[in-house]
Amino acid sequence: MKLRNIIKKITNPFLKAGLDFYYRKPRKYAYQDIEVLVHPEVFPPHLTLSTKILLDFISEKELQNKTFLELGCGSGIISLLASKKGAKVTASDINKTALEYLEKASKENNLEVACVYSNLFENLQGKHFDFIIINPPYYPKKPKNTKEEAWFCGEDFEYFKNLFQQLPSFISARVSPKALAEGQESNSYMILSEDCNIEKINSIALENGIQLKMVLQTKKSGEENFIFSIHSENGL
Repeated sequence: MKLRNIIKKITNPFLKAGLDFYYRKPRKYAYQDIEVLVHPEVFPPHLTLSTKILLDFISEKELQNKTFLELGCGSGIISLLASKKGAKVTASDINKTALEYLEKASKENNLEVACVYSNLFENLQGKHFDFIIINPPYYPKKPKNTKEEAWFCGEDFEYFKNLFQQLPSFISARVSPKALAEGQESNSYMILSEDCNIEKINSIALENGIQLKMVLQTKKSGEENFIFSIHSENGL
């Protein structure tokens, strides 16, 4: 069975038991010379493709002195890479264990990251960011606990409804409709998989004056992933 099918069926009791056994203890994850220790209660970058795809994507961006937010940071290795590239980084999550482990990793890697406990933008009021990176939960099911919040977006896609309502106020570098039509990107990005309901997510974005523009499509291990730049339709 392909790894992606195991992830897709994570609620299957037998497969879930296997994943729980694999993650019975913290496991290391590394990119370039950055290393983090991932707690069993934190989103596992080892068994998914999205984190590695975003790391490769970010590694090519000019981030020196840019304000950078990783919204829902999980292991936080993306935030650490951004810090290494010279960004002023904020990493947020609703998982306190994730933030505790990221604080340790930032010290061990000698990289500065401001860790903020926040449900989406709840505790980030008054801040604006040049870059925002989002690796969202997208399976439509109600999460039972904090760990499942990394996978499930709610039965009615509540995560995305809240995200797209809040997001425009926090994007400092926005792109006008004219610039968007000419192919210009914003500096806010979200990754989605072919496994999720992209059409539904896009419709929620449009309802909130947000437009998603695909800037990267990649296929690895039989799974297609897409990175979208996020635009405010009013261009404010």
